[in-house]
Amino acid sequence: MKDYFIILIPFLGTALGSAMVFLMKKEMNGKLEKLLLGFASGVMIAASVWSLLIPAIEMSEEQGGIEWLPATVGFLLGMGFLLLLDSLIPHLHMDSEKPEGIQSGLGKTTMLVLAVTLHNLPEGLAVGVTFAGALLGNAGITMAGALALAVGIAIQNFPEGAIISMPLRGAGASRKKAFLYGVLSGVVEPIGSVITILLASKVIPILPYLLAFAAGAMIYVVVEELIPETQSGEHTNVGIVGVAIGFALMMVLDVALG
Repeated sequence: MKDYFIILIPFLGTALGSAMVFLMKKEMNGKLEKLLLGFASGVMIAASVWSLLIPAIEMSEEQGGIEWLPATVGFLLGMGFLLLLDSLIPHLHMDSEKPEGIQSGLGKTTMLVLAVTLHNLPEGLAVGVTFAGALLGNAGITMAGALALAVGIAIQNFPEGAIISMPLRGAGASRKKAFLYGVLSGVVEPIGSVITILLASKVIPILPYLLAFAAGAMIYVVVEELIPETQSGEHTNVGIVGVAIGFALMMVLDVALG
């Protein structure tokens, strides 16, 4: 039963990062924010490849199917699913004044939180599907591998929690309210994990598709949101440095623990 704590680890990373609003008095430095966004991108790219796509290909091969088919189909479906949500759910990115999604009467703060929540959903799916694969025992995924993915996502969620709570504080929200909104943005992760676990454990043949689906969803977030934000404003290469560090760290975690 203690293994189920793994699905809460990414959420704890978000909550701890959001708590930085109680310690930091000023707005986050722009270059530091770009570094952290790049770091999150690197972690998510590495996790998509090492923890999701490669296991999906290996699992499909073990099942006697076409190795590349589930990975390709699942990846494209994951990208398409996030594209659909991005087009429908009203949300607002940090450095933008124009909301995305369908028109609504929601406030700016609510749409900012929805943007981060939309971002966190793929991470919950990723942890849930790898955890389900480890529980099944015959999926080629170990519990240590699921733990490595959860820890990697939690590490990149820590700065993300601060990135959502600090601007809310700067916009006039109280420290407590900014912290609460940051925490709420991460609640979708354990919820997404539980739903994915329940689904994957009942439909073993589609597990490779679910792994690749989570990878596609995470890559969508990286390409559509994180990377562009590292290149916005004054040009700097600090975001690229963050990507390199994040990718290397997640790769090491997956290979060493998985």
